[in-house]
Amino acid sequence: MNWTTKTLAAILLLASMAGLADPARAQDKVSVGVFPLSSSLPYFVALERGFFREQNIEPEMTKLMGGPANVAALMTNQIEVSAVLVTIEGLNANVKKPGVAMYIALNSQTRTWKMEQFVVRNSFPANSIADLKGAKLMSAPGPANLNTAKAILAKNGLKDGDYTIDQLDMGQHVNAMTSGSFDGGYTLEPNASMMIKAGVARSLEAGVISKYILGSESANAYAAGCAVTSDFVQKRPDVAKRFAAAWAKAIAFINANPDEARKHLAKNTFTPDNVVDMVPMLGYVMASDMSKEQIADLQTLADFGASIGVIPEKVDATKFLQKF
Repeated sequence: MNWTTKTLAAILLLASMAGLADPARAQDKVSVGVFPLSSSLPYFVALERGFFREQNIEPEMTKLMGGPANVAALMTNQIEVSAVLVTIEGLNANVKKPGVAMYIALNSQTRTWKMEQFVVRNSFPANSIADLKGAKLMSAPGPANLNTAKAILAKNGLKDGDYTIDQLDMGQHVNAMTSGSFDGGYTLEPNASMMIKAGVARSLEAGVISKYILGSESANAYAAGCAVTSDFVQKRPDVAKRFAAAWAKAIAFINANPDEARKHLAKNTFTPDNVVDMVPMLGYVMASDMSKEQIADLQTLADFGASIGVIPEKVDATKFLQKF
């Protein structure tokens, strides 16, 4: 083999080696804030089933406990995506900084798709929300959750002074009920299922946003969803589009295989292994697939957010839907 042939062979070898390395280098990193509740399920499904990898996406996860922490991270560009962000708080953030929380997908909560609900200690004499007069209550953290809980209590005839209510970190809800520190409260899944499984509390009523805030038990309460920043979409449009494609595939998987999808809650969220099978699923939908009726339900929730002052002004919710 002469010098020219050897050189050509070496060049071809290096080129082939570089080609083998390309897939690893092609992984686009995306910073994602994750609140490890059952509503973050699409993130873990996409991650563990390789849907992100198929799109050459490498998520960099930061655990952020609650809406305010996710909003702060979005506004300061510490994350590009919030896996689950309370809708009212996201819309409030958009008023302060337009485009900071653009929803690519939303999670519906109803009596069937349970997330938010009022629970009560088994020993507390209450059969309905109206029976919580005189109770010491806890609430999921954040102004949206707290004010929603108060509004629902008001719809059931309870006014300020008829009860006490304090925000409490989600990770403390089960222990608080077990210890008897609170009589009941407004909590989220999987905490409600964990309390029921442990025998320390029971659910008074689920789907309360649909019934009392939207005015219909069949209405879709789009109380949270996956949001991206407009900076992410504008500066890396192809990466954002591929991230959304992976999210859409995860939602399709969850909707088609709920029992299999539930397994991804274990070790990824606060859900203990012995509770995974009883945690309700949500009505996950991509923003691009929402019907006129679903968008109308979202707008009604946004109007409620403005009415209680969490959103400082009335907004057009469709302006904050990011469709791909």
